[in-house]
Amino acid sequence: MSEQVVLGVDVGGTNVKAAIVSVSGEVMTAVSYPTDAEDGPERFVQRLYEQFIKLLQKSGCQLTDVLSVGVGLAGFLDVEHGYIEEAVNLHWRNVAIVQLLSESLHLPIYLDNDANIAALGEAWQGAGQNAKSVLCVTLGTGVGGGIVLDGQIYRGVSTMAGEIGHITVKPGGPLCNCGRHGCLETLASATALVNMGVAYGLHSPSGGTANAEEIFALAKAGHRDAQQVIQELVNWLGVGLGIAANLLNPDKIVIAGGLVNAGDALMDPLRASFAANALQRVYRSCELLPATLGSRAGMLGAARLAIQGAALENSVL
Repeated sequence: MSEQVVLGVDVGGTNVKAAIVSVSGEVMTAVSYPTDAEDGPERFVQRLYEQFIKLLQKSGCQLTDVLSVGVGLAGFLDVEHGYIEEAVNLHWRNVAIVQLLSESLHLPIYLDNDANIAALGEAWQGAGQNAKSVLCVTLGTGVGGGIVLDGQIYRGVSTMAGEIGHITVKPGGPLCNCGRHGCLETLASATALVNMGVAYGLHSPSGGTANAEEIFALAKAGHRDAQQVIQELVNWLGVGLGIAANLLNPDKIVIAGGLVNAGDALMDPLRASFAANALQRVYRSCELLPATLGSRAGMLGAARLAIQGAALENSVL
């Protein structure tokens, strides 16, 4: 008898990453392909079914080996009812996505947002392994967050738990996309870093606006304004992490997203800023670590969600 497996699916605005993953955590085979969200959710589901069949063939697994499917995507979701209320990056609203997927794949479907899924992936197979409580913070266009407690995603009453990017850290500060002012993501995201670089007049070697990677390179080369920009970002991020950690008292905080590629140039000053903003007993018992799964976090987290969902269904039955 073959080992039982699940399908983990990470739906991004540009690409979909999907994998057949064993219940023990082995990625049997994986694929990345264009989302083409503009074609609509029905066509998206059809493409996923086609890729699913190809993945089964490549992995040597049978349909009867597959327990369930986990899906992660960015947006406002009604997880309980399997409904996308709004997915801005996909331009989808009011989509009964779980129903569409279950009618196509004929398997149990489990859904959650991308930040929660990434956190679950890191807690299962990445930097958060073996921790009782993990806060995963993703530094990208915005600042996303996910909370994993005792191996399970903590969602809150309206699935909004972990929205660390919308903690107000600077009342009256920059306008956020959420309509409020001074949210953490307006001051500590990759976007914020680039915007601060513009304000300080930092330029790319090619003459345009310096991106995040180039700002870190300038700082490493001794450019004082670049160093100041990074310090400002780190200071604000330390404030946000301190607030979250004082509330949650987690074992581990995992930092994900493209900025993590800067390595110690980000993590060392961030640890100092976190220590300055969290209670001593909180930061001393908490490891602040860079994520290790990279772009695989969502795919693996979705797989873990599917495994947990199937286990719960079987225990109920």
